Amino acid sequence: MADINAEYLACPIRQVISRFGDKWSLLVLFLLNRSERQRVGDQGSGMTGVLRFNEMRRFMTDCSQKMLSQTLKNLEQSHLVHREVFPEVPPRVEYSLTETGRSLMPALSALIEWGKEHFDEVVTD
Repeated sequence: MADINAEYLACPIRQVISRFGDKWSLLVLFLLNRSERQRVGDQGSGMTGVLRFNEMRRFMTDCSQKMLSQTLKNLEQSHLVHREVFPEVPPRVEYSLTETGRSLMPALSALIEWGKEHFDEVVTD
């Protein structure tokens, strides 16, 4: 096996992108950001800036329950998503963006806009 350059392993881009660069993480961040934006922009929308697990599952129908759970745990460990458990029966768990997660949203929004603009060029059969 070839030796891996330590500088390569310590690369900030490699380390940071590996935390949220998969499709499920990006979709979770997008959904939480959309919920947050709707909360701020329209008080009557019913959106609160937080989402529960099953609310996210409704939008991500092709993501398994196990994968969504793992994705949320990874985003929480990376300090991008906050998980709050309410001591109720049954327990209620809500997810929201952290300040660090919110600071990522301008870059993610730019990527989404770029994807919309170049979709036909990039996504081919």
